[in-house]
Amino acid sequence: MGRTAFFNQRFNSQITHMLKRDAKEVEYVLRKARENDVKFVRLWFTDILGSLKGVAVTIEELESALIRGMSFDGSSIEGFARSSESDMYALPDPTTFSLLPWRPKTNAVARMFCDIVTPEGKPFEGDPRAVLRRNVERAATLGYTYYVAPEIEYFYFKDSASTTGLDDGGYFDQDPGDLATNLRRETVLALEQLEIPVVFSHHEVSASQHEIDLRHTDALTMADTVMTCRVVIKEIAVSRGYYATFMPKPIYGINGSGMHTHQSLFRGDNNAFDDASDTARLSDEAKWFIAGLLHHAREITLVTNQWVNSYKRLVRSNGVDPLGYEAPMYASWAMTNRADLVRVPSHTEGREASRRIEYRAPDPACNPYLAFSVMLAAGLEGIVNQYPLPPSAEANVLDMNDAQRTAMGIESLPLSLGEAIEESEKSTLVRNALGSPVFDSFIRNKKIEWDRYRTQVSDYEIKEYLPRL
Repeated sequence: MGRTAFFNQRFNSQITHMLKRDAKEVEYVLRKARENDVKFVRLWFTDILGSLKGVAVTIEELESALIRGMSFDGSSIEGFARSSESDMYALPDPTTFSLLPWRPKTNAVARMFCDIVTPEGKPFEGDPRAVLRRNVERAATLGYTYYVAPEIEYFYFKDSASTTGLDDGGYFDQDPGDLATNLRRETVLALEQLEIPVVFSHHEVSASQHEIDLRHTDALTMADTVMTCRVVIKEIAVSRGYYATFMPKPIYGINGSGMHTHQSLFRGDNNAFDDASDTARLSDEAKWFIAGLLHHAREITLVTNQWVNSYKRLVRSNGVDPLGYEAPMYASWAMTNRADLVRVPSHTEGREASRRIEYRAPDPACNPYLAFSVMLAAGLEGIVNQYPLPPSAEANVLDMNDAQRTAMGIESLPLSLGEAIEESEKSTLVRNALGSPVFDSFIRNKKIEWDRYRTQVSDYEIKEYLPRL
């Protein structure tokens, strides 16, 4: 047997162990590609930090990619593998096939998200999509489907080298003639062409800051959707000569950008968080889930807020605004107060299926696969162990003093990336949720980032100290 024949035989035997792809789904993708004159298909996946990666294949190679996957050098992707174990395969998920609406219709371009598999055909433990899949499967063993609905905030700037905005609008302002509003309109239309349902979009609090709220769906689909949404927002901005950023706090003194995430658990068609017999219409499972989020909040913040800049957002505004920058600083919960980490939106009679909780710490620069994983893991830990729910902080938690917060058992979130690393590194929950390969690589990467940041000499230090020291 020749070397090529031997390799093909070995490879085909490995394929049988890969994630199964339904033949009908594969045929559907091939037919849709032919009907829409698709020439290129972008195979997307993310690295551990949530950066979008990918390779493009031509239509001639699409069937082979769908069945066998496309090989790539995993050592070149942050956190995926050491160079000695670099061979990986990107195996497209047929259910994620969509045309990219900003590309020409002739020789069109489509995209699919991929699962990463090893040369042995097994799901790769370092794949963020695999991490989330493991966590939602754990929820399924407990009888739950995990639904999420994020609010994605971001800024439009004139370019990537400055923070010069495109408008001076404020919260819910309507100006159909301004540039940013038109960009947001085009973005929503593009998302709808990708069959991504948008609940609504609006101008946010800060000048040139906008928000797009996505319709709730299962967590894995939503993580793919968040990644797609970020691409669409940036692509539409670039196509008009501008820049969109998900940097959590690009401008001092105004609100930063968050990704408040609404969450619910369902048992079949029934919302497990709803209980008509409870005065707050919250089931025991909902209360335990909230308690789990609060109990493990300090541990999971490194994942939901993974950058140095993330902690410039999680601050209060010098006591001027009682709601601070509407970003949480403390692990508290309330039914309506927007200063708290967990908010329970008001109940609407007749809409019991919409009962949910809102976790307000994440920012839009997180890796959604990992962020959804740790939030789910924390909530499930609360359910499994039936954590008692602490009293709600209906008074503004920012107006309390330290003694009052301590008496209520309210802890602060980490104040810096360095503190968040210390909390997460000792967390068994985060290690179990991410798996040791991703956990170790993530911690290692964040330590490097923190060391680079803390050894820099900033403009603030030069202006503050050089003239007088």
